[in-house]
This record gives sequence, structure tokens and C-alpha cells, in this order.
Amino acid sequence: METSLQNALSNTRVSQVRYFETIGSTNDEALRWIATGAPDFSLIVADEQTKGRGRFDRRWVTRPGSSLAFTLILTRANPDPLRIPLYAPLGGIAVQEAVQTRLGVHAQIKWPNDVLIDGSKFCGILVEAAWHGSDLQGVVIGIGINISPGSVPGAEFQSFPATCLETACGHPVDRLGLMSAILIAIDKWQTMLGTSTFMQRWQERLAFKGEYVRIEHSEKPSIIGKVNGVDDSGRLILVEDDGTETRIEIGDVHLRPATYNNAGGNHAG
Repeated sequence: METSLQNALSNTRVSQVRYFETIGSTNDEALRWIATGAPDFSLIVADEQTKGRGRFDRRWVTRPGSSLAFTLILTRANPDPLRIPLYAPLGGIAVQEAVQTRLGVHAQIKWPNDVLIDGSKFCGILVEAAWHGSDLQGVVIGIGINISPGSVPGAEFQSFPATCLETACGHPVDRLGLMSAILIAIDKWQTMLGTSTFMQRWQERLAFKGEYVRIEHSEKPSIIGKVNGVDDSGRLILVEDDGTETRIEIGDVHLRPATYNNAGGNHAG
């Protein structure tokens, strides 16, 4: 596996790689590595995660041989903390571009941190910042992708409808080749982070644009409105029926289609 991994990464800018057959969380390993001096564009890859997580520490299921689970370390990240919310869409843009180019599968980015095919989730992204006091040491981008049907949890464990790439494209998927394509795309798009070109691509690939969604807050009433895009700070622009425009900050919120009823579960959503 490690030889195949090195071959797959040979055309990327990855500086160092750590591979684990089984690990608790690739993001946790990445944050530990940053603390001891990880070089920019270092990578952690795992075949299985036992404690993988999405936002709010929700569990992300990663079964051996059926998923992609990796975390990229960026230690030359833009030091402006206001740009940190743009790293999740950076990952989303890269994943969307890679699956479109390699597999011919059209995907959309669900604000703020998932990627969908036909309204079902196949990819979750978790971005975390590493700080030393008030200094930003780096940003880690954790990406989990459902590759084969064995990676998709049962409906009772889904907090959002889920699918996998092999179901979408109808043939086996080269996991490492896809990861290489995603890393190349991240490298390209990070140079444009926050630019008009970057924001336009995010807007063009934004899921549910022009459709009604429900924003669920943990401590506030839900809001239903029509998605009108995202602003330069990465906030979701929602227009309610009375014309009120609300900008939703990335935080303790969940986005669902207005007609979707959550059946529960703990798959990252």
C-alpha cells in the first residue's frame, strides 16, 4: 500500500506523508504533527478511522478498503483568521473538480462543508486551525469520501441521505488516483482563496441555490428561506418569504432541504 501511495503522490506537491492502516483520527494526527513542526503540504492517510469525526464531533464512519480518509496540512496558510472559513469550500471545490474530471460525475458543494451527488452526501470536510497563542501555525483539511457501497452507513445512522462514488459512476474507483487529483486541485485553488474566481466557482457549484432550505440552530428557531448564494466571508445568504435577507455564519447550524425530515443517526452531516 505504501509503495502505491508514494507512486500516486509523485505528481503532487506533498512534502511528507504518514500512512496508517488504522488510526483514531487523521485530523488529530495532523494537529499533533503541526505542533512538532510539520512541513507545508504534509499528508496523513488512513485506510480506517476509528474516531473520525465531522463538525461538532459527530462520528464519521471510515471502513477499511471502502473509503478515502486523509488530512492535508497547510502551514503557509493565510494568517488572516477571517479567511479560515474559506478552507472548507476550498476542499469542496477541489473534490468537486476531481470527481468531475476523473469520473464524469457532477457534484455540488453543500454549505458549509459537504459535497453531494443528486442531493446525497458522499464527502465530508473538516477544517481545523492550529494556534500557538494568537499565532496561526497552520490549517488542516480533513476529507472523508465514500468510495464503494460498503462505506455507506445504514439509513438509521445517517443524519443526511448518503451515497458513494462507485454507485454514482457505475464502476470501480481508483482511490489513490482520486486523492492525487484532489490534492493537485487544492494546490491550485488555494492560490486563489477568496478571489473573485474562487468565489464564482463556489457560487456555481453551490448546492440548493435558488431552492428552499431549513437552517437548524441548536439554540434558536429554525429559519426557512431560499438560498441566494454565499458572501465574501463565506456566510450563506438566505432570503425568507417576506424578502428578509439573512446571512448565516458558519457555526452550530445545520442545512437541510426544507422538505427533509431527519431520521436521526450519527454519520457526519
